[in-house]
Amino acid sequence: MSNCIIAQSGGPTSVINSSVVGLLNANEELKTFEKVYGGLNGIEGILNRNIIDLSSVSDEEINNFRFTPSSGLGSCRYKLKDVESYDEEYEKLISILREYDIKTFFYVGGNDSMDTIAKLSKYAKINNIDITFIGIPKTIDNDLKFTDHTPGFGSAAKFIGTAALETYLDASVYINNGIFILETMGRDTGWLAASACLAKIDNKPVADFIYLPEAEFDKDKFLKDVKEKFEEQNKVFIIVSEGIRDKEGKFVSEFECVSQDTFGHAQLGGVSNYLRMLILEQGFTTRVKALELGILQRCAMHCASDTDLTEAYIAGKMALKYAAEGENGKMVSINRKCNENYEVEYSLIEADKVANNVKYFPLDWINPEGNFVTEEACAYFEPLIKDMPNLTFEGNLPKFKVFN
Repeated sequence: MSNCIIAQSGGPTSVINSSVVGLLNANEELKTFEKVYGGLNGIEGILNRNIIDLSSVSDEEINNFRFTPSSGLGSCRYKLKDVESYDEEYEKLISILREYDIKTFFYVGGNDSMDTIAKLSKYAKINNIDITFIGIPKTIDNDLKFTDHTPGFGSAAKFIGTAALETYLDASVYINNGIFILETMGRDTGWLAASACLAKIDNKPVADFIYLPEAEFDKDKFLKDVKEKFEEQNKVFIIVSEGIRDKEGKFVSEFECVSQDTFGHAQLGGVSNYLRMLILEQGFTTRVKALELGILQRCAMHCASDTDLTEAYIAGKMALKYAAEGENGKMVSINRKCNENYEVEYSLIEADKVANNVKYFPLDWINPEGNFVTEEACAYFEPLIKDMPNLTFEGNLPKFKVFN
């Protein structure tokens, strides 16, 4: 009986490890592989032979791992060269996989990780290599095409909604309350920022405005809207995505493109403070606060969605099932069957269709003013944040397990 390996890539999420556990438990049931190896720090770690045997880990540790946020196997942002250009890294990787008698490689990740799956499956096909490659979706950005949503997003949305409620309450305690700007992640898309529409008190959204990359940002209109709202109610609460752009498509933040990762993506952050300075320059209030939610959006297991955690787990189980059926070069996809009585089903999509593509927030889910989202958007988000996971505690704090 042969073996398989699973690794993680790209940005972490609160539920990415649940997919690993789902795959491990599915293999226990189906007995498809003798051993399930874990590649530490993604494909980059595997190329350095940083490989562990997950099959030998105790059930207790594996269960703790399921409820551990962030990438417990470690991650990387390693870009393979094009298959056509040929590079010895392909040959080296295949040699290492054969050394461990690995017949299937599972990669948990987003757009760029599916690029890796597509390239490896293509290389294997061209060279008649009997190793298959399956992708398992993951990203808090919710920007993978051909899937209704991605594991990791629901938990990030739940955290953002909770943070919006709590910061709104904190910002509303004084007679002269001022303006509060809450910044979410979202370099290319506004799914995360838009999900803040779920944050409501007495059935009224706490956010007065929500700004997304998909809607052209007009500085003058922004200042006019904020000033009018402030004069009307003596406080304004704003949600903004880090990736908002002007009419030329340039990032609004004065801190745009501080650096780039290996896939050429701009590393953003700081737009909330930029908007804060714009408002202060207008002089209609001196009380303006800005807060970046930062990495907590992708690792806040204390505020995770149990629906998200469960779907991540099932995605891992389905990946194992599809591998047992001989599938190759594909990604597990989640399809919404019903929204009111929420139900999903799982299928496969070619990884090369997902790779390096972006699913943008629908323009018809943005209001005509470009500064809020529709009820249809809220209905889409609602079931994804349902329920809380039951965590194991040690010393009155969550008990976590990592391998990297």
